[in-house]
Amino acid sequence: MFDIVSIGEILIDLTQTRKNAQNIPLYAANPGGAPANVAVAASKLGAKTAFCGMVGKDAFGAYLKETLEQFHVSTDFLYVHDDVPTTMAIVSVDTKGERAFQFVRGADRALTVRKADISACMNTKILHFGSVSLTEEPARTTTLNIVAQAKQNNICISYDPNYRAPLWASEEEAVQWIKRPLPMVDILKISDEELPLLTGTANLEKGSSILSACGISLVLITMGSEGAYYRYQGKTGTIAGVKTTVVDTNGAGDTFLGALLCKLAHGSDWRTCSVDALESYIALANRAASFTCSGSGAIPAMPTKAQWMDLGK
Repeated sequence: MFDIVSIGEILIDLTQTRKNAQNIPLYAANPGGAPANVAVAASKLGAKTAFCGMVGKDAFGAYLKETLEQFHVSTDFLYVHDDVPTTMAIVSVDTKGERAFQFVRGADRALTVRKADISACMNTKILHFGSVSLTEEPARTTTLNIVAQAKQNNICISYDPNYRAPLWASEEEAVQWIKRPLPMVDILKISDEELPLLTGTANLEKGSSILSACGISLVLITMGSEGAYYRYQGKTGTIAGVKTTVVDTNGAGDTFLGALLCKLAHGSDWRTCSVDALESYIALANRAASFTCSGSGAIPAMPTKAQWMDLGK
C-alpha cells in the first residue's frame, strides 16, 4: 500500500537562476508541478508515494520520469502522450525570491487513466490532487472521478487549490471549478493569498470556518515566512515559520504539504491525531518548507529525511 498517491501536473520549471554579463536571464530546467512536488517531498522524507499524471514523448518527459524514479516515487501511473509535448512553466524570480509564472500547457491536461489503474490508485492511505488538473478536459473529469471513487473507498482526500490565474478563462470560472471538489476533501492546504478567492474574506478565523463548514476536517492556511494557521477538531492555532535566507520560494508550499502528509500517513489514523501532535507536524513542515526556500528550484532544494530530522532538533 502507498502512503500517498498524488494526481495532477508534472512539468518542467524553466527557472531563472541569474543574468549573464549581457544582462540576459539564464534558466535551469528543473522538474516541477505541484502534485509531483508533493509526492517527491513526501518520498524524500520517508513516505511510500506514487504519482499519476501525463508527460510528452520527448526528452523532458523522459527526464521527469527519471526524476520521479530517482526519488523513489512510483511511476506505475505515469502516462506518455505520443502527440502532445511535456508541459512547461517559465518561472521568473525577483530579488526577494518571489515567483512569476508563464505556462506552456501540454500533456498534463490530456490525462486519462485506465480503469485498472484507477483501482490500483485506491491502494493508498491518502490521495492528493490540485486545481490545475481542473482547468481543462479530459484531466478535469479524470481527476474528479478518481477523487470521487477514493472518497467512496474512505481514503483520506488532500487538496491544494493552487490558483494560477493565467490557466483560467476568468476568475469566476476558476472559483466555480476550484470549489467543486470541496465537499469530498478531508485535508485542505490553501495560501493566505488564495483564501479570499474561495471564502470572500482574508480573515483566517472566518475563512477557515467557512471552509470547515464544507465538511473539511483539517484546514491549513500557509502564510509564507509567517508560518501556518490551522483549524482542526474545532480548534485553531498559528505555528510560527522559520526564518531563512530566501533564494527561491518555488515548491515551499508543496514541501510543507508533503512533509505534513508524510507524518499523518505514518500515524495510526489521521482522524484521531491529537492537536498537540498536529502542531508538532506543522512545525516540522514549516522547517522543511524553509529549507526548500534556501535553495534554487523546487525538487532539487527539498530536504532529505536526514536533513529533516536535523531540522527538528
